[in-house]
Amino acid sequence: MLSDNYGKRYKLQSSENFDDYMKALGVGMMIRKMGSSVSPVVQLTESDGLYTLKTTSPFKNSEIKFKLGEEFDEETPDGRKVQSVCTLDGNKLIQIQNGEKQTTIEREFTPTEMKAIMKVDDIVCTRVYKTQE
Repeated sequence: MLSDNYGKRYKLQSSENFDDYMKALGVGMMIRKMGSSVSPVVQLTESDGLYTLKTTSPFKNSEIKFKLGEEFDEETPDGRKVQSVCTLDGNKLIQIQNGEKQTTIEREFTPTEMKAIMKVDDIVCTRVYKTQE
């Protein structure tokens, strides 16, 4: 159950193709370098059907609040403005961002890790986060 993992803090441990992913989204080199150099911490909480996904890092903190299946405006950490919608599939939180390009971010939560699979065009980026006590 996803709810078993609410409030856990997951810190980035490994990342594949993140630079290519950001490049495909048109992110500039300076922001890509900073984004690739940090290990953000992600935390998902839920209260009365309102979810909050917080990402904290020395570079930038971001937070999105949403209800499942309802579209919302989001400004991504790299400054893009997109329309997002999130749905649940078991212990996976699936987010679709519609902007200049459509992006899918599938976050799978387990008691020990959160795996984020991010897709844009034909690029797939996998980022694995481990729980922090």
